[in-house]
Amino acid sequence: MDQIKWCLNQKKGIELVEPSDNLRDAYLIKAEESLETLRTSKSRDWQLTTAYYTIYHGIYSLLMIIGIKCEIHSCTIEFTKRFLKEYFTSDDFELIDKAFSARIDSQYYVNRKVPYQKYDLIMKKTPAFLVKCKNIVLEQKEVKIIRNQITTIK
Repeated sequence: MDQIKWCLNQKKGIELVEPSDNLRDAYLIKAEESLETLRTSKSRDWQLTTAYYTIYHGIYSLLMIIGIKCEIHSCTIEFTKRFLKEYFTSDDFELIDKAFSARIDSQYYVNRKVPYQKYDLIMKKTPAFLVKCKNIVLEQKEVKIIRNQITTIK
């Protein structure tokens, strides 16, 4: 089954809402706060968690411009890969996936260690990823196209 279709049919999955520049700004603030915690934390686990949330809130700020609400993180990521792929590189998507899995491993499992190479990549690339999200400009025409595509999937 198509992942996006599945996400559209979940209670807290992908949902069209009113686009909001105010919410975009609020999620960018959350991303900045996560980045600041990443920089000041001495705990490797919390660094991985806050790196992921820096990335996630950066992405979610873009969803607010489009008017997409989604509380299932894997669905948010899948939406980004499908509908925002022209704004991100394969390296960006690799970072997103690695940060997502590292956060799960470090936050929920005591016996799963995130390899140092993966940790270093996430720590190095997260700040630039947030800058990229901040600099993405979605025109109204693009927003309308994405919203129309979503309504045809259901």
